[in-house]
Amino acid sequence: MEKQVVLLSLIALTFYNLASAFEPKPLQDFCIADTNSSERVNGLVCKNPTLAQADDFSCNGFHLAGNTSNPFRSRVTPVTVTQLAGLNTLDVSMARIDYAPWGISPPHTHPRAFEILTVPKRLSFSRIHYLKPLGLIHFQGNVGYGNAIALAALSSQNPGVITIANAVFGSNPPIASEILPKAFQIDKEVVDQLQSKF
Repeated sequence: MEKQVVLLSLIALTFYNLASAFEPKPLQDFCIADTNSSERVNGLVCKNPTLAQADDFSCNGFHLAGNTSNPFRSRVTPVTVTQLAGLNTLDVSMARIDYAPWGISPPHTHPRAFEILTVPKRLSFSRIHYLKPLGLIHFQGNVGYGNAIALAALSSQNPGVITIANAVFGSNPPIASEILPKAFQIDKEVVDQLQSKF
């Protein structure tokens, strides 16, 4: 019995260490991204900390509604390390999603982050609506008659996004013509029509 407990403890410790090694903790308090550097590492190079400015830790426009005049009737305003250099190495980002009535965020996935999405109600948050694990395909939509806003927190400074329809029907080079009709059990003409939209 003792051997089994020791073995299970070692297995649990191994999995904990693997999970902890996924995104290492920073070695310094902050590491402002130096977007002008040609040097590339896993992430972005830190700019000299003596050159830090308040603008490195703030961004403008997050309070403004996004333009939803597009086929999806939605607009995502991201705040990742690209928009906010001070997020570098902090493993966090945000997004504001504006929806016109019946607008959607099409099925997509974030390959480097899990997502927590909430819908603010007036000045307070109504509740957490979705907790989406890393890599889970998901979508959102406004099923109301008025405009809506959602706020998302993501567990990476650069979560990435892969829109499923773009990846499947808009890939370059395209997926072989005999694969998609079989995979989706539809006629090749339908696949050709869908691919022509991308």
